[in-house]
Parts: sequence; structure tokens; C-alpha cells
Amino acid sequence: MDDQELGFKAGDVIEVMDATNREWWWGRVADGQGWFPASFVRLRVNQDEPVDEEALRVGLQGPEAGDVEAQSSKDQMRTNVINEILSTERDYIKHLRDICEGYIRQCRRRADMFSEEQLRTIFGNIEDIYRCQRAFVRALEQRFNREQPHLSELGACFLEHQADFQIYSEYCNNHPNACVELSRLAKLSKYVYFFEACRLLQKMIDISLDGFLLTPVQKICKYPLQLAELLKYTHPQHRDFKDVEAALHAMKNVAQLINERKRRLENIDKIAHWQSCIEDWEGEDLLVRSSELIYAGELTRITQPQAKSQQRMSFLFDHQLIFCKKDLLRRDVLYYKGRVGMDGLEVVDLEDGKDRGLHVSVKNAFRLHCRPTGESHLLCARKPEQKQRWLKALAREREQVRLDQETGFSITELQRKRAMLSASKQAAGKPKALGRPYYLTRQRHPALPTSSPQQQGSVLAEPKRKPTTFWHSISRLAPFRSSCRPPAHPWWD
Repeated sequence: MDDQELGFKAGDVIEVMDATNREWWWGRVADGQGWFPASFVRLRVNQDEPVDEEALRVGLQGPEAGDVEAQSSKDQMRTNVINEILSTERDYIKHLRDICEGYIRQCRRRADMFSEEQLRTIFGNIEDIYRCQRAFVRALEQRFNREQPHLSELGACFLEHQADFQIYSEYCNNHPNACVELSRLAKLSKYVYFFEACRLLQKMIDISLDGFLLTPVQKICKYPLQLAELLKYTHPQHRDFKDVEAALHAMKNVAQLINERKRRLENIDKIAHWQSCIEDWEGEDLLVRSSELIYAGELTRITQPQAKSQQRMSFLFDHQLIFCKKDLLRRDVLYYKGRVGMDGLEVVDLEDGKDRGLHVSVKNAFRLHCRPTGESHLLCARKPEQKQRWLKALAREREQVRLDQETGFSITELQRKRAMLSASKQAAGKPKALGRPYYLTRQRHPALPTSSPQQQGSVLAEPKRKPTTFWHSISRLAPFRSSCRPPAHPWWD
């Protein structure tokens, strides 16, 4: 043992003289003093109570004394976690205030350099986040027990404000746009000097603006980790246990919702590009009502009044079903052939046999029926398993719409315009018929999701074009071969 290390045995009472270091404390016991590991001892709650050395001695401790010591250690760890949560929240509030007062306020004074739309792109809704976080911190401090921190009940605060945390979704989705705009402004010296002056006036640390704006994205992902740590050191009998457990589940859902919305918004560019590659598109843009591809595959559409059968590539999005027709020669080119709005429609599973409405025999069929208007669409799949996939996909589409309504998810007009503008720029100067359009295909059929709507089987992809066999087939015809042969010449023989 080192000369400066303090030797002690179980049951010894150590007088702590220096506890500035978290891991090693300087203390005195009997006639000796030195360094000792803080994790090997526990603090006495009442320094005046007499010490029962026999009760504290490890070898002679009963089960009740051991439980008390373990609980005391757990309470101390819970106190540490609570202090960490409050400390980081106060630091975060200061960080948000510096951005709002140090940058946004100064930018608004320079209308010659920044428009409101530009400020919205750079800073998103960070001012809304600042207001919500201030209310959240006030609620945390009201529930903080200063005398006995481990008895603080913070779980209820997270549950009360869980809806407010959803505003982070808009911020996280906008953050890539902010990075692009800041990268563009960084090439202009006057903006570089301006942002640096803002930082110095607010006395902020030496980090670029894009670094400061990343903090909210990191913060919302940290809450589940903090709550998991708090739950770890919360006794099941603690009054806060159930609330912390529920809060952890709620914040995980918030983080999952934000990730799902981010994925959805990333897909709208692909959907816009796919639409731009469809020939003869009619009506409103897909993104006006839809933002998610649910399922895709071939269906036979039987239409009235002659019960005409039409083979169609069908694409089920939220709120609508799109019908397309393949080009006879170029199978990777699609022509728009109509759509069906899914809102208000009822899915009817039909048995194989004769359909009463159209008086035709159907197999693997189902009907989309609207009771108020009487509108009806009869669709048939090739195989029974394909029909079942479609029925499950149609149920998922309704569930997706319901979840979007509950969570308030929607595509803004600005996001839709940006996606369509980007798609039009990609298509500019390139004929649709000669290009390689994005094609909506199905992967190998996975297990269809039952609870998590974000696990989709349909994806946007760019397939490899298969070489056409048309001219190869033509060249095999005998008349073409004989007529294309060169004339015979004597000196060739």
C-alpha cells in the first residue's frame, strides 16, 4: 500500500477532510490520514448518532443492515442523476438563449442581409423550442426536493410535457437545410464576420454557428438515456417509479416519431422524382395528399359497364391508389392511367366466383366501395397470397393515416415546392422516354408489419434496365435474313 493511502477496516468511521476529487477522498481515521477510494465508503446521514461498530462490520452485518447500506448507495446515485438532469437543462437553456438573443435578434436587425424566410431556414423553430424548454425547466425545479434530492419526482414533468417535445421533429427535419444555407453563406466574407461578431458580443464559446445549432438535435436523443439511468436507481416502491417508467417509454416514442418523420420527409424527394418520370401525368401532384408509399404491385382492374379487364401497375400511397400502364416496348416506362382516393372507401374481401354487380367471374378479388356515393372499384390479384398482401397493405394505409392525424404530421407547402422543384431540375434537358426513371419496386416479401407502420416493404429504387429483345426477335425472321444478305459475286466465291 502507498504511504499516502489510508488503511481502514469495515466499520471504521473516517473523517473526510477533502472531497474535491470524486474518486479519491482525503480523510483521517484514528491516528492515520491519507487518500481512500470514495466508492468504498458511505456517508453517515446523522453525524451525531453513535456508531455501532458491530452492526457496521461487514463480517457481522445482518441482511437488514446490508439492505439499508445498498439502498443508501442507490439513493445517492439517484441524487447524482437528478442533479445531472437539472444541471444539463440549465446549461441547455442558456445555450438556447444565447442563440436567440445573440444571433437571431442581431440578424433581424439586418434586413439587408437576412430575409425572414432565410432566418426560418437557418434557425428553424428554435425560438419555440426555447419557450417550451423554459417551461419544462420551471416544472423540473418545482418538483426538485432540495432537502432530500433522491425523493424528487421528475417523471411526471416529462409526462406533462411529452407533447411539447414533438416540436423537435420540425427542427430536426429542417436542420439539413440549415447546414446547406450556412455552408453557402460561409463563402461570403461579410456573413462570416457578422456571425463571428454575434458570437463575441454574446460571449459564447469558440464554436461555429452550425455547431451551436446541432445541440437541439443531440438533446432530444439524450432524454431516453437520462431517464433510463434515473429508472435504474429508482426503487420500485418509490413514488416516482411508475412515472419515470412511463416517461422513458414516452420519450422513446418521441425519438422514434422524430426519426420516422425524418425518414418520411427524406422520401418525398424520391416520390416527386418518380412522379416527374411518369408519362401523361394528370391532376394534382402526389405530394399534395401523400408522403408514403405503402405497397406496389400488379392488379387487374375490372371497369364498368362492359366489365373490361385492364392490367395495371398499382401504387398504394397514403390517401390514394395510383394506376399506371407499362409501355409495351420499354417496360420500365409507365403511363399514368388514373387514381382512386382512399379516404371514405371500404375494403370488401370477395369470394371466388361470379360478381353480382358486373356479372363476371372473379378470382382473388376485392372491392373498394364508397357507401355515400356508391362508387365501386373491382380489383383482382394473380395469386391468393398476393391478394392477402394487398388486403394487409390497405389496412396499413388506414392505420398510417390515423397515426398521421393523431401526431399532426403533414408536408408543408414549402417542402412540397422544394421537392417538386428539385425533381423538375433533375428531369430538365432529359427526355422522359429515354431516361431511366425511378421505378417503385417491391423487395423480396418480408414479414408484413403489424404494429410499427414505418416498416414498409415498398421502396423507391432505380432498377437496372433490361436490354430489349425486340430487334433480336426481328432478326431471327427468315424474310429479313434472306433480304439482308449481300448479292453474290463470282470473285467472292
